[in-house]
Amino acid sequence: MRESSVTTDHSSMFFFKSPLLPVIVCSLLWGSAFPAIKTVYQNWDIQGLQRSLSFIFLFAGVRFCLSGVGLLIFGKNLKNELRITSWKLIAGLALAQTFIQYVFFYQAVSVSSASLTALLVATGSFWWMILAPLIQKTPWPSPTQWFGLVLGGLGVVLAIYEPGAGAGNPILGAFFMLTATASGAIALIIFAKIKPTMSAINATGLSLLIGGIGLTVIGGQALRDIGKMFDLSAILATFWLAFVSATAFSIWNHLSTIFPVTLLASYRFLIPVCGVLEALVLLKTESPGWGLIAGGSLVITSMLLAKHTSSERTN
Repeated sequence: MRESSVTTDHSSMFFFKSPLLPVIVCSLLWGSAFPAIKTVYQNWDIQGLQRSLSFIFLFAGVRFCLSGVGLLIFGKNLKNELRITSWKLIAGLALAQTFIQYVFFYQAVSVSSASLTALLVATGSFWWMILAPLIQKTPWPSPTQWFGLVLGGLGVVLAIYEPGAGAGNPILGAFFMLTATASGAIALIIFAKIKPTMSAINATGLSLLIGGIGLTVIGGQALRDIGKMFDLSAILATFWLAFVSATAFSIWNHLSTIFPVTLLASYRFLIPVCGVLEALVLLKTESPGWGLIAGGSLVITSMLLAKHTSSERTN
């Protein structure tokens, strides 16, 4: 197996010694995406721009094209890695990690609250616990983990039932997010097949660029209004979101070359925590309902329960 392209200096070794610190960094970055995207949508509404699917997809496509190009600039040995890596796997990663996941993710943030969609990111861990044994032949969840899945499912139901102010259409938003997180879980499993022949930075860069091009194509109808779409605030948000994608996905995919997928899944509770808190702090139009608070508590408890059980099984 080839060595990772991430340098092995002391700072890098310290950063990746445990998954906790890099996961916190990823969580803070990904958490900031929810209020950033929602703010752009709200600005469009203020300007009287119709929040159509073509607008949403073009906005997403530009973000991921920038992210992908930015990563590939810093990648190494791309030509050699392309020769020995299956294009079917690369296309599958781009389809699952970027195109499908964010087709549904951006719609979820559009139709429901940023805080609810942030909480539902937690369902990615539940998908991993179910899909990893089916695809990667890893051990099935223990009885305690199954209990955690049921508990988390109940939490999701409560959060959807009473998410709070600015919720929009929580049921449709939940459907979109469940589909997005399922696609994201499949993407990480596909990446596990790519990592022996391609570095995390190159694989992620290609995934974001190819998926971003696809999103731009299906949002092409909005190109005639691109000047109105991308005012100064939208441009700044897009560059920030591009940085978020490039940095967080690279760190996360590199983590998957070091630690088991099931272990990483158990740490993902930090992502919805950061996302919900950042959305509630930064968005004045949103406030939590009792369902979001109670349901969120159950979801986080279920993820902590799964993490504790995973730690016991690996010791």
